[in-house]
Amino acid sequence: MLYWFMSTVVRRLLKIVFRPVVSGLENVPAEGPIIFASNHLSFVDSVLIPLVMPRRVTFLAKAEYFDSSILGAFLSSMGHIAVPRTEQRAAVAALDIALKTLGEGNAFAIYPEGTRSEDGRLYRGHTGVGWLALNAQVSIVPVAVRDTQRIMPVGARLPRIHRPGVTFGKPIDSKPFADMPPARGRRALVDEIMQEIQKLSGQEYTGTYNERSKVTAA
Repeated sequence: MLYWFMSTVVRRLLKIVFRPVVSGLENVPAEGPIIFASNHLSFVDSVLIPLVMPRRVTFLAKAEYFDSSILGAFLSSMGHIAVPRTEQRAAVAALDIALKTLGEGNAFAIYPEGTRSEDGRLYRGHTGVGWLALNAQVSIVPVAVRDTQRIMPVGARLPRIHRPGVTFGKPIDSKPFADMPPARGRRALVDEIMQEIQKLSGQEYTGTYNERSKVTAA
């Protein structure tokens, strides 16, 4: 019931108030296991992406996001998984849950950078998404969000009205990377994912990890 409310009523309100610019929905498979890998500019991303997507998707979300009763209720209703940023073991366990989610034929979304970018640049992706895609044997849809940080700047208590954007790129097949040595295959796959996200978002790519990131997987 709560998911229905969030996915219908809240989605309509979002379109009326924020008028998000969405493109590439033809690249979103209607069914079957699939990974969505997105850049990360604001906690708003975890609200915006599932609300503009035509199917249900589960995210790994920072545990602190669940501290708010309203936001926590929304994330829980959407099936999001809380990940403590400071606990590596918990992060690895979350990827195991993600693998189970995909094994059940569902959609899963992840932020390869591990945490949001505070300077608007795109950082190097951790290989957790590569491990996930290769173990689940699924494709990855690169996703680019734009201007979500303007809706909820760091330190702001209330959202600001600004028009965000979401672009879904063409799926990336993970199969060619499965023939490589495991570590190299994961790294090559994630590098290609980040390259496609950069093309979609237009962000400057740093080529380095975001130092704030605590969620990594080999």
